[in-house]
Amino acid sequence: MTGLVAWWARNAVAANLLMVVAFIGGAFGFLSLEREVFPQADFNGASVSIAWPGASPKDVEDQIVTRLEEVVADIDGLKRITSEARESVGVVNLESELDVDIDDFVNEVKLRVDRISNLPRASFPPQVSRWSTEDAYMGLTLHGNVDQRTLKFFADKVRREIALLPGGELAQVVGSLDEEVSIEVSEENLRRYNLTFSEVANAVRGSSLNASGGRIRTDTGTVTLQSRSLADTAEEFGNIVIRQSVEFGMIRVRDVAEVIDGFVDTELDATYDGEPTTFIMVTAPVKMDIVKYSDGIKAYMERANSGTGPEALPEALELGILFDTSEIFKGRMHTITSSALMGLGLVLIILVLFLRPIVAFWVSVGIMTAFAGGVMLLPLFGISWNIMSLFAVLLVIGVVVDDAIIVGENIHRENESGRHQGLDAAVIGTQLVLKPVIFGVITTMIMFAPWMFLPGPERQFTQQISFVVIAALTFSIIESMLILPAHLGHLKPQKLSRNQSGLMIMQRRIADSLLWFAAHVYKPVLEAAIRFRYVTISLFAVTFFWSVTLITTGLLPVRVMPEIEDDLIQVTIDMPDGTPMGRALEVRDQLAAGIDGVREDMIERYPDLESPLVASASIVA
Repeated sequence: MTGLVAWWARNAVAANLLMVVAFIGGAFGFLSLEREVFPQADFNGASVSIAWPGASPKDVEDQIVTRLEEVVADIDGLKRITSEARESVGVVNLESELDVDIDDFVNEVKLRVDRISNLPRASFPPQVSRWSTEDAYMGLTLHGNVDQRTLKFFADKVRREIALLPGGELAQVVGSLDEEVSIEVSEENLRRYNLTFSEVANAVRGSSLNASGGRIRTDTGTVTLQSRSLADTAEEFGNIVIRQSVEFGMIRVRDVAEVIDGFVDTELDATYDGEPTTFIMVTAPVKMDIVKYSDGIKAYMERANSGTGPEALPEALELGILFDTSEIFKGRMHTITSSALMGLGLVLIILVLFLRPIVAFWVSVGIMTAFAGGVMLLPLFGISWNIMSLFAVLLVIGVVVDDAIIVGENIHRENESGRHQGLDAAVIGTQLVLKPVIFGVITTMIMFAPWMFLPGPERQFTQQISFVVIAALTFSIIESMLILPAHLGHLKPQKLSRNQSGLMIMQRRIADSLLWFAAHVYKPVLEAAIRFRYVTISLFAVTFFWSVTLITTGLLPVRVMPEIEDDLIQVTIDMPDGTPMGRALEVRDQLAAGIDGVREDMIERYPDLESPLVASASIVA
């Protein structure tokens, strides 16, 4: 006996060492994998947004959107332009061709936009952002019967504290008004102090800033000169000096104007279950561990709601969960784990019924070894645990199980037939099925490999499936051809005696019944299919064309991503421009009344449910 299979079968220590490496490497690989619901991806496109406070949609379209479209219209690789002009902001979306280098495309967009010199003076600098999946993985709501200033203060406090937690670095406050200090100048006071409005504006503009004064080099080192006078509160703005004269002394902003520390002049009303609220959205960082990060934020919420400690919130405020995508991940992981354990148990039971217990045991160990080795390889491909990779595990379970069963059963058959025993049976039994198993695995790899080379952003999702399948099948071949023969190399023919237990007698009868089925049912059908091969080919051709017809005619719907029900229902109502805030609130109240009716019905039907329905609403006019 020569060859690679024979060498590994004779050297059981090397085979066992490889198996141990697979299990240890699989454990380290599993712990090092990122955990997220969907893999993060970049898409072929970019958006350019420019804010112009107070401008009407018509002015935004004429003076911002149109000029942006003119400078980017002839960029190489541009596929489509879509624009949107809203009050105070204009957005231009640029979609590129799939074969364009997205980094070069975004850089070219930035260069073109920076060349625009005729934008309105009151507009903010353009913001260019690349399309990517930066969705929030967790949404929190801070709600209570308090005023907007208190709500905003504690929302910022919560955001800062969450940003210090692992995974909370990108937390943002949404659904609240931005703070603003307004200065209302009195015309009477201007005349009293003989001032003009421009003097007040120039004083505020020139005094409320942080400026650098350069550096001074000395023998002991370099000293940096800075003036940090950027005002932030009403008191600081009120203390700004406008003029100093002999008659009136030092004239400050508060002497000629009323300084109000408030919010921007935008009509917004956000509620959560009928109480004023603001939302904290936690965006996924680059390196993600959704279970760890989500549990850390939940632990912070418990401390904040407990009313004790430095992170405690006032009794009038409560921090709740709006949505938590980690629950989706945990649910999928539970499904995968339970399915894998159940499948492994069923495989072990079936193998024990039809093969010898020792063969069933080592085949089951081989299945676990193959998956452990596949997980060990995943970090090398940059794969994370997500919905796509977990789906791939389900896909490949059947093939991995087949490889180990085929090799183990053939070794068992060689032993039972009496033609070979022990090591000879392990090597020859493996070599007999070497080609069909290898080519069966390779053809499966070839089928999944094209998903790694799809054009466009879809590749960042589909390659998760391809790499998981290829990694698992690669180690499945290694385990079934190199490790399993060494474990079954000491197998001896099964001796039958009258003193066997009832379980062994039943196992022998079941195994014999399968052999009878193969010889008297399956074999004649197979011979008939080969004898009438043209009829067999025709039947399969008709079945194939019928399958294609179901798809092309729409009788069998086809979707890249399935529609998955969620526990968060979003309702968006768009109203015509100019609709008063009062009308928007009326619509909100009608919707809330309908939700209350549904909630009462759910409580009546399911009395054991805790908080069956919670409604949040954000009205912006």
